[in-house]
Amino acid sequence: MLYPTPGLTPDDHRVLDDVERMRDALRHQVHESPSKWTDGLRKFLTADAVAASNSIEGFKVATVDVQDLMEGERDVDVSEENRAETLAYQRMMSYIQTLHEADDFSYGKGLLNALHWMLQGHRHGPRKPAGQWRRGPVYVTDARDPSIAAYTAPDAEQVPGLMQELIDWLNAGDDAHPLVRAAMAHLHLVSIHPWADGNGRMSRSLQTLMIAREGVLAPEFSSIESWLGRPGNTWDYYRELNSRGSEYLPDQDVSSWMRFNLTAYHQQAQAVQGRLDRSGRVWEALADHARSAGLDERVVTALHDVAMAGRVRRSRYEQAEGLNMQQAQRDLRDLVTAQLLQPVGRTRARYYTPGSRFPESALGMATTPMALVDPYAGMLG
Repeated sequence: MLYPTPGLTPDDHRVLDDVERMRDALRHQVHESPSKWTDGLRKFLTADAVAASNSIEGFKVATVDVQDLMEGERDVDVSEENRAETLAYQRMMSYIQTLHEADDFSYGKGLLNALHWMLQGHRHGPRKPAGQWRRGPVYVTDARDPSIAAYTAPDAEQVPGLMQELIDWLNAGDDAHPLVRAAMAHLHLVSIHPWADGNGRMSRSLQTLMIAREGVLAPEFSSIESWLGRPGNTWDYYRELNSRGSEYLPDQDVSSWMRFNLTAYHQQAQAVQGRLDRSGRVWEALADHARSAGLDERVVTALHDVAMAGRVRRSRYEQAEGLNMQQAQRDLRDLVTAQLLQPVGRTRARYYTPGSRFPESALGMATTPMALVDPYAGMLG
């Protein structure tokens, strides 16, 4: 038995309608914006989702370091464990992103277990098999005391039947909104806990896949994983899951879970919109500065990365502008000479941060925090 999908309240419908308007406006803005802006945003959002979802499980890698790892950088100052977890999750996420336009797509046990292998194959072993249902009990321990089981998943013998029920539900469809179904799929999978490890990330990835399959926005713009990974939201996420009880009891009202997810959709849409707007303003400010200083237009890409991410590596600039190594090195050396950038580190590990003459207005735009609105604030029901 799976959790019944709750009916939406009038407030829920208003929030969902608002999310739809924002997502539609964002789709049009992305389509109309220069690809240099949106390509960088796509890479950032993918890296941010990977960093955030892994952080929930205790693997802490900064988004900028995830971006470097995704682009093949070897000299990134992270542990081998964090490197392996980052690259595994990135590979799985990249595959999920390609599935949004697969015409003959369907959900199945093979697909889910294959995704799990991508995520956990590097940890495969007798106690924690990857790509296979678990063979024994599994517990989610209390964050404050690992000797206490905050949640005990269904017996292993029940997993194949529950997963078949979930897959049938995924493929059958119903009248619920796709975002509602995606939130429910997340709850179903994380509650069944079918694998020995990696269940949280798999459940969040399934939600991302279902939103991407909806087709309104490119997959990079669809995930709420970065929202879930913010510390305060992570604790709310744990609390919401814990409120379901210490064992699998699907015959209950999960309206609060739906409200939590609708808030996540709304605030993530706000955050993506805000970053896209900010990215555009920063680009224009840097382009103006480059023109007035007589710089080649292409160096704006490097300056923009520095403003938005805090640093740029030669390889990233080289790839973004389609340059050879010598051209990229020359451009960055000229920017250092002009004191727009300053180098940090030596040889392969070198990256560049703002120099003493980096335009302060652009840095101010890039670093000014935005406020997110609670979509349910002020609603009376």
